[in-house]
Amino acid sequence: MPGRIHAILVVRPDGRTPAAYHLRRTLAALAAQTRAVDELTIVVCGEDEIVAEAAASAPAESVITAPARTRFAEATAIGTRRVSGDAVWLLAQDTTPEPDALARLAGALELAPSVAYVAPKLVRADDRSSIVSLGITTTRFGRAVGLADGELDQGQHDIREDVLGADVRGILVRAEAWEMLGGLDRALRGADEGLDLGVRARLAGSRVALVPTALVAVSGDGVAGPASGVTRARRMQVAIAARTAQLHRRLAYAHPVALPFQWLALVPLAIWRTLALLVGKQPGLIGPAWAATALALVRVGAIARSRSRIRRTRTTSWAQLAPLRVTRSELRERLEDGHEQLGEVRRRELRFFAGGGAWLVLAALVASVAAFPALLAWNVLGGGALQPLRATVAQLWEDTLYGTRPLGLDVIGPADPFAAVVALIGSAWPAEPSRALVVLWVVALPLAALGGWFAATRVTERPVLRIAGGAVWALAPTFLTALVIGRPTAVVAHLLLPWLLYAGAAAHRSWVAAGAASVLFAGVVACAPSLAPALVVLWAVSLVITIARRAGRGAAQLVWVVVPAAALAAPLVWYQAVEGTLWGLAADPGVPWAGPQVAPDVAGRALLAAGFPTSDPGGWQGFLGPDAPTWWVPLLAAPLAVLALVAAVTQRWAAGVVLLIVTASGVATAFAAAAIGVAFAESATVSVWPGSGLSLAWLGALGGALVALDSGLAPRMAGVRALVAVVVVAAVAVLAVPALTASARGATFLANGPDSTLPAYVAAEGRDDPDVGTLVLTPQNAGGVAAGVVWGGSETLGGQSTIVATETQATPADRTLADITADLVTGSAEDAVADVAAEGIGFVLLAPAAAPESAAARTFRLSAQTALDQRDGLDAVGDTPKGTLWRVTATLASRAQASDPGLTRGIAIGQLIALGVALLLAVPTASARRAAQRTPRVIGHYWQEGR
Repeated sequence: MPGRIHAILVVRPDGRTPAAYHLRRTLAALAAQTRAVDELTIVVCGEDEIVAEAAASAPAESVITAPARTRFAEATAIGTRRVSGDAVWLLAQDTTPEPDALARLAGALELAPSVAYVAPKLVRADDRSSIVSLGITTTRFGRAVGLADGELDQGQHDIREDVLGADVRGILVRAEAWEMLGGLDRALRGADEGLDLGVRARLAGSRVALVPTALVAVSGDGVAGPASGVTRARRMQVAIAARTAQLHRRLAYAHPVALPFQWLALVPLAIWRTLALLVGKQPGLIGPAWAATALALVRVGAIARSRSRIRRTRTTSWAQLAPLRVTRSELRERLEDGHEQLGEVRRRELRFFAGGGAWLVLAALVASVAAFPALLAWNVLGGGALQPLRATVAQLWEDTLYGTRPLGLDVIGPADPFAAVVALIGSAWPAEPSRALVVLWVVALPLAALGGWFAATRVTERPVLRIAGGAVWALAPTFLTALVIGRPTAVVAHLLLPWLLYAGAAAHRSWVAAGAASVLFAGVVACAPSLAPALVVLWAVSLVITIARRAGRGAAQLVWVVVPAAALAAPLVWYQAVEGTLWGLAADPGVPWAGPQVAPDVAGRALLAAGFPTSDPGGWQGFLGPDAPTWWVPLLAAPLAVLALVAAVTQRWAAGVVLLIVTASGVATAFAAAAIGVAFAESATVSVWPGSGLSLAWLGALGGALVALDSGLAPRMAGVRALVAVVVVAAVAVLAVPALTASARGATFLANGPDSTLPAYVAAEGRDDPDVGTLVLTPQNAGGVAAGVVWGGSETLGGQSTIVATETQATPADRTLADITADLVTGSAEDAVADVAAEGIGFVLLAPAAAPESAAARTFRLSAQTALDQRDGLDAVGDTPKGTLWRVTATLASRAQASDPGLTRGIAIGQLIALGVALLLAVPTASARRAAQRTPRVIGHYWQEGR
């Protein structure tokens, strides 16, 4: 055995750990060693009376006080000045060796003269059967890999001896090797110190050996080795230290020729690591990675000193270390073995096909084709709030950027987030983007059934209830009404909401669900801004619950859920705030259309409470005739409502209460929306569509009903459960009859086309040139004229802008347009056409008034047509189905452009980064899928969600 052993014990009382208690425990363990230490030096880093008293009472040759910021490597260097023995034993306040640990370590060191140091098996102080560390190696690129970290100690690693390195806690180092190697590298900042010491020892011709029979219990105080991640701040410190050590070792070990390139590659490597961490669902490590990169960039002196130390003691080649590194196949095998030990699979099979989900979607597709057979032959969907899409995919995405808007005179501002949704839909059919919207309408019913079925999987495992959930969601009155009258924003929002529930309910569990929920949240808010307050309230409630019940675990995922939506909406919010029109944020995007909906009175609110967004409940008034009674129609929604209320008193009352809050939020949103009018369509005020709020309410009520049926009946009452589910579905199916037969009865607002809202002559010129301007004059039946400017070949769904539709005060551009219009139609101004050309407008269209045309509108149309025909500089193209068209023959000025292209690029880049991060998080990985298998799919059981 080594003649004399000098132990260096480092203590750091930081107030977060019971340093004095751990110190006394370690001192007691030292006193109980069968082979006692010959000398003991205690280095106390910081001031603490209790720790100082405990250290003073210990049988130590010296107690040294150092500053509180002194790290373990520096503290051991201070203690080394007192070393006079043949071996050095490195200990910390939380390392508690077994009575025979030192004897076994010393014996192993004595029997192997080529060994520089020996390392014990580190186990948890509170669970001696769990291995903390037993040897460390590295990958090819220098990442430290524990050989047995976190494994259950069954003696499976006790035959291992030679390793590349080991955890620094408890190692026994030969004194001559300790002196030759210069001790621990202080530049490692407390991480990988034992690994680096082992690498340098190997390069000096020595070995590193394990002594698995020597046990040392550790508590993870963080004085030596990584600290236990109790708090987020401590976890971040550990991550920064680990990454800093890895980068420092990479630069210290690099070949001299490769060193400059390694240093230059640090920033690109940090970018690549950022992407890898996002894909790996570890966004919390991005900050530490960049902090470590910044440190590595500036610590040139520390790198030089580390390289000098290696160069001074190295006697063998780096190739000698290769057999001790872990290969990719070995690492993959270790990861797979580790995942098998993590826990049992708690998630049942989805059973989409065996459970009837596929049949439900197929039935919904058949019902959709039967309900809308004409759509199969249409290229463009029109009517209601529908309009054609841009002719090319590039134009679709151009409409999503900050800059000149496709409508209005010199309107420069942000696009509505809904423009991105339209661009995404249109990109699904690049050759004819407008056809993608037709396809969406055809598959809307099966998509809704699919979303409803998957949302039901978060509530129940029972196939019959999942099928019922999918059917009831697809047949929701508000959804079918939006399909029949042509409200694309409401249709898309309804399709996204169940997926938002599916992903959002599990967002606290994983970054995959949080990433998907953030994208869906942004999509829902983009389609239905009126839902934003309710969704934010629900998000805040879930965040508070997560913080309270899970001690903050999962809170970061929930916070992320709203980030992409905030990034997309921020430019629009800023613009409306500057313009003083914040209420305009509640306006429905897309075409401002004053279509049928309930009145904001008592009767209207009653219909909204029953789930109907229009004054004709479910379309039954039109189906039966104007004189037929329809008082009974809302009663068909009663079974669903009663079950939703019952959910609050079942075994899963917590889930039922939350879903009732969702329902109440949706109803409140619908009530408020029906009473708010913030947009304008020519001279008509357009109220916010209340159907989106009802979709949210329907989702909550449906979820509550499923909870009631799932947990409110005994398992032996499966027949009763199925019967009640059938009754609910049948009642909702009866509600859907008028909507599903509307197309066959000619009672739908949907129409075939048009391909363009402008005459074909303008559409042809503007197809590929978005700067073709058309002044559209529309006589109003109440008197006067509505004037607007359309850029490109048509008004489009994605080109609509709420910053135009919600203006409450005339802008200078509006006054200019009013003056030009007045001059054109009165015939008094001689330079009116020149003013038109000066704005870059090439066409003037006198559109027909809304049918039936009033006498005032007809009189204005005839007088305006006469005045325009007499204008020099206007060439009459002729009458078209869209109105009478004139072409401006004067030289056209260039259209006004955004004054700051950099702002456009900056906004686009910021939004793309937010969405890109969300999409990377949403991509599932193998480890994420394995983790998901260990959690139940159903949300809301306390005994399942307490983890």
